[in-house]
Amino acid sequence: MTFDFPAFLVLASAVTGGIWLIDALLFAPRRRAALAVSGQGVKNAESGGPILKEPVIVEYARSFFPVILAVLVLRSFLVEPFRIPSNSMMPTLLTGDFILVNKFAYGLRLPVLNMKFLDIGEPRRGDVVVFKFPLDPRTDYIKRIIGLPGDLIDYHQKTLYINGEPIAQELIGTYVGTGSGREMTGAREALEHLDGVDHLILTRPNAPNLPFGCQVLAWGPVKVPENHYFVMGDNRDNSNDSRCWGFVPEDKLVGKAFAIWMHWDGRRDGLPIAWSRLWTGIH
Repeated sequence: MTFDFPAFLVLASAVTGGIWLIDALLFAPRRRAALAVSGQGVKNAESGGPILKEPVIVEYARSFFPVILAVLVLRSFLVEPFRIPSNSMMPTLLTGDFILVNKFAYGLRLPVLNMKFLDIGEPRRGDVVVFKFPLDPRTDYIKRIIGLPGDLIDYHQKTLYINGEPIAQELIGTYVGTGSGREMTGAREALEHLDGVDHLILTRPNAPNLPFGCQVLAWGPVKVPENHYFVMGDNRDNSNDSRCWGFVPEDKLVGKAFAIWMHWDGRRDGLPIAWSRLWTGIH
């Protein structure tokens, strides 16, 4: 069973805020009135007057509610952290990268309900996005947007075609991986020029046209439907992406990845932290 952290935050905010509010409106006035009549209670060290003693549950609710609410607002509307679990976005993102995702880049959505209530921006080709996997919305995926609604997408001989035009690549050389990325050592590394977004990709010239493990038997030009997006991993021969399972609906987008704030890979030689990757941008 997958733990639904946003739902937990909403529930915790409602419970702690509700306890605090109900006490402030109903029970705190009664305690103050009773205290005024009796004159009893814990004495204030400075004034010598009685202190209104709250129930323990109200003290905890009043203490935790602002913190929980702040985390809920931050994760739901501003920035959410994620960890990269696989090599599908190499060499842009490595296994063990901890990234930050802009939650308002494509509009604001209500937590849990995922209902958009404010449009801010639209996805663009080349954006690295986190989204709910269409075949299992409990799972978060990260890929690069390749095709926008209405685009005709094709991919063959390790070259991407959009609306019939090949996307230019500039050969960099042979990739040398470290840590969990050693398996990609020897791959062809190239700079792809995607609609003004220059980013690195990995391919193996002798590998099949479709990624390893993809169950699609045949693949050809596909048109991106309205309100959907075509996504691919930068590690083209090792990415479970739109070539295998189809398009990403607009309402499944979580946000745009924009920074790596930490890298931890236990398979690295020496220290598991790659200091050079800390606080670097994602392009």
